[in-house]
Amino acid sequence: MATIKEFIALRPGKDYASEVAALPYDVVTTEEARAHAQNNPYSFFHVTRPEIDLPNGHNPYTEEVYSKGKQNLQQFINDGVLSYDDAAYLYLYTLKMGNHIQTGIVAGVSIDDYINGIVKKHELTREDKEIDRMNHINIVGAQTGLVYLFYKNNDALQKLMNEAKQSPVLYDFVAGDGVQHIIRRVEDKRLLAQIKDAMQPLVLYIADGHHRAASAVRVGLERRKTGYSGSEPFNYFVATIFPHSELQILPYNRVVKDFSTYDFKSFMNALGGNFSIQESESGVVEKPHEIKMYCNRQWYVLHYKKDLPSNDVDRLDVAILQNVILAPLLGIQDPRRDSRIDFIGGLNAIEELVNAVDSGKYKIGFSLYPTSIGDLMTISDKGGIMPPKSTWFEPKLRDGLLIHVIG
Repeated sequence: MATIKEFIALRPGKDYASEVAALPYDVVTTEEARAHAQNNPYSFFHVTRPEIDLPNGHNPYTEEVYSKGKQNLQQFINDGVLSYDDAAYLYLYTLKMGNHIQTGIVAGVSIDDYINGIVKKHELTREDKEIDRMNHINIVGAQTGLVYLFYKNNDALQKLMNEAKQSPVLYDFVAGDGVQHIIRRVEDKRLLAQIKDAMQPLVLYIADGHHRAASAVRVGLERRKTGYSGSEPFNYFVATIFPHSELQILPYNRVVKDFSTYDFKSFMNALGGNFSIQESESGVVEKPHEIKMYCNRQWYVLHYKKDLPSNDVDRLDVAILQNVILAPLLGIQDPRRDSRIDFIGGLNAIEELVNAVDSGKYKIGFSLYPTSIGDLMTISDKGGIMPPKSTWFEPKLRDGLLIHVIG
């Protein structure tokens, strides 16, 4: 049973919302965050990426960095940029990108549901990244970004969601990338209680934010050691929870810096043992189990010649790429840690892949068909773990609009 809870949000005033709102900390580099915030003193990157306010090259994982984030958050409060809501609420978060629209519930999610598997994961996390966000949450004193969850469509909950869309609008703005962000506050206590009840029978799945969730849970468990009642804010992490049918998954492509022990000709010969290879005019992948490859300014389409694995995880295109090409041919055994590989997702993933390879920084790129939401749920339900960077959800939530203070 999924336990969600209303919370008292720390949030920007209406006139500041569009300036405060920032992309999730982990989809930008320090340099990109610094560029975004350079002429914007209210950007929430000053809180989530506080190293941007310290000298270039400063280690982003020192206590000084996290303390700077805490200082910046407090300054936003002192300046009236951020203030606490007058009570605890649930919220609705609507994202509009072109013709695509999705609306989710923003609520506190029990860390016990994460521990007990009611919140289902599909990727492994890295210890160093967990520790980074755990230190950030502990020192800043707040969960500064929303975890991105979803549930299997539920008619009863959807009716309540539609009713909740009549709630007062707090923010309605279009970000620089053209995505419209609308946040409503559910003030009807009857409706709020009905939404919480309707959520209880459901299982929740992590779409994006595995490290955010894991870090918030670690913080909660650590703070429980000194005693707790269960009502303290650290017993929950804040998430936006969408119905599965409204989500949009885009390709998550790979680029590699070299051919390992091969030259181009011998690499193509090695590929031919498992794939039929043809030249292609574009990097757009039109169907599952087709991989496009880019090198030497030419696209190729690869079709796997052998029977697909029976295992749900191994038959994913990202797994075939990893298990048949990246690991045995290119020597990339752990793509989460190998510096020879990078990942490119989102709306411009193909264009960015081409630019990365043509620049000479990378030698080869792979374009993939998006992993389906159905495959994600099937694998998560069985306790399976997908390869890293298997899914890129778009559009992205924004940090800084609904902050969960834990102490």
